[in-house]
Amino acid sequence: MASNASILHTPFSLGSLTLPNRIVMAPLTRNRADEDTLAPTDLAVEYYRQRASAGLIITEATQISQQGQGYMQTPGIYSDAQVEGWSRVTDAVHKEGGRIFLQLWHVGRVSHISLQPNGDSPVAPSPLAANTKTFLANGFASVSAPRALKSEEIPGIVRDYLNAAENAKRAGFDGVEIHGANGYLIDQFLRDGSNHRHDAYGGSLENRARFAVEVTEAVLRVWEPSRVGFRISPVSTANDMRERDPASIFGYLVKCLNALGIGYVHCNESAPPEDADFDFAALRKLFGKAWIANFDYTAERAARAITAGNADLVAFGKLFIANPDLPARFAANAALNTPDQATFYGGGEKGYTDYPALSQA
Repeated sequence: MASNASILHTPFSLGSLTLPNRIVMAPLTRNRADEDTLAPTDLAVEYYRQRASAGLIITEATQISQQGQGYMQTPGIYSDAQVEGWSRVTDAVHKEGGRIFLQLWHVGRVSHISLQPNGDSPVAPSPLAANTKTFLANGFASVSAPRALKSEEIPGIVRDYLNAAENAKRAGFDGVEIHGANGYLIDQFLRDGSNHRHDAYGGSLENRARFAVEVTEAVLRVWEPSRVGFRISPVSTANDMRERDPASIFGYLVKCLNALGIGYVHCNESAPPEDADFDFAALRKLFGKAWIANFDYTAERAARAITAGNADLVAFGKLFIANPDLPARFAANAALNTPDQATFYGGGEKGYTDYPALSQA
């Protein structure tokens, strides 16, 4: 049995993909895609290349369509230019020996009319505006009021996920992660605070989970199950989300994902004080494959979670922003660079590709 000190650096088999360590780079929105094409730039190629020592990189959330965009300069995966840009990223990561999954994203109601096709309203399960902000050219702004999706529109969005999954394969990714967390479209369907529908996509647990299941089934038409992950945030209130009984709806969803045989569930454990005792370990026991834990983990906490069987891998976000060689720093018990929050969203190389590795420090 590996010790707490070394268990983060033991290999892990994700289906046919061998990860050299249990340290995952979490998806991180950085708002630096090309202004015109929304394709990754040369800076993005370097940013991901620098972080290729992660056991697995999960890219920043990447919209499956223009309708799926919620913030300025976030990358897409629905055009040839975007596929080409991501191909350069995956080539660079693979040349460094890394593994990289693309996170598939539709923001739903967390958007602004200035980002939507023809200035349309954002879409959502129900016409309920979120009390949250988006990031536009002039800074943070309130999101626009959404309209409810008609039931006949939903299969088209599922097809957008299918097309995005195909484009991710064309771009050379090792797999994909479906973004079902943080108050975006799939999460909006799951939770009763944002889903007031009375059709086949609202009401019961089965109905509220239907969209998530249909999206996953579509992606599984493109990728073998072990190369598909799904991110959840059962008690996060990000983007004005609420749910009266998170244990029931997320327990039901995880059982569905387990039955579909996907490779992993990626669980964001952020919780407000009233949900601080949510039983993430019980949720993990409902899923038979890999479990990635995420939210403010240190190396020590991550090792304890893996040793206890509450996670197989742990994803790190802000620490990977500031420490491109995070696995090496953990192994050496070295000091960590401090992330510069002022440069998280938008800009150039400052706070993006200029953090020093240990060998440069």
